[in-house]
Amino acid sequence: MTYVIAQPCVDIKDRACVTECPVDCIYEGSRTLYINPAECVDCHACEPVCPVEAIFHEDDLPRHWAHYLAVNAEYFEYFDEAASPRRARRDAVGDHPVVEALPPQSGPHMKEISFFTVRKEEAADADLWFPS
Repeated sequence: MTYVIAQPCVDIKDRACVTECPVDCIYEGSRTLYINPAECVDCHACEPVCPVEAIFHEDDLPRHWAHYLAVNAEYFEYFDEAASPRRARRDAVGDHPVVEALPPQSGPHMKEISFFTVRKEEAADADLWFPS
């Protein structure tokens, strides 16, 4: 079982899910984020922090985004063939052809989302920089 990132993430990439993921199984493409099904431990940490509600358990994926289960898996099959080791492609440029074919996703909700996130380790050290 795994979690899947669907279309609402396209052109948003808030990255809050990346910050929360305890196993670092969420990777960034050019226009969206992807969850590696081979690395996901089904912990549920990413789903509640997604501001656009783009993350679904594979069993709960809405019918109109059901193809994103294959999109996430195929993204890693494509890049794993070209990159070695696997972690070297964390910042691979490009997206799955389904995502690349989508028109630009824009709307009023984009201004409501913070594009700045910090890792949990960095947040723990924050008061060292700003003593009270």
